[in-house]
Amino acid sequence: MPSFRSSRRVRHNTAQMFDLVADVEAYPQFLPLCEALKIRRRNKSDEGTEVLIADMTVGYKAIRETFTSRVTLDRPRLKILVEYVDGPFSHLENRWTFRAGEPGSHIDFYINYEFRSRTLGLLMGAMFDHAFRRFADAFEERANTIYSQAQSSSI
Repeated sequence: MPSFRSSRRVRHNTAQMFDLVADVEAYPQFLPLCEALKIRRRNKSDEGTEVLIADMTVGYKAIRETFTSRVTLDRPRLKILVEYVDGPFSHLENRWTFRAGEPGSHIDFYINYEFRSRTLGLLMGAMFDHAFRRFADAFEERANTIYSQAQSSSI
């Protein structure tokens, strides 16, 4: 089963980075392959967690696939878990962990997945591997853009 793990230190704090990754509706603006994202349902708990059911459409050239996932935003523990619900995969799990660092924060990203169809896996597998390896970069670049603008406008 293909998987990818990335750990990196970024100059932004854990709250900023958590908020950035938790803003799933913004993914089509900057995330490789993500063409659309729609929240079907959103449930908040008294413990500070929020669970989203979301449909993400990914595409490359003429191929488009939509899959549904359950996204658990655990703000008190600074963790985000994405679990596969339905679509072209037989398995997909994605985890984010945010830890304070000096300066900024430390971000851990992990994803593993497997396509249900061997043919789709052959068609999209290498492209997904490349895109997932760029995910952490895309989020860091987005944070630099958003939070650098916010700092500039508050000066």
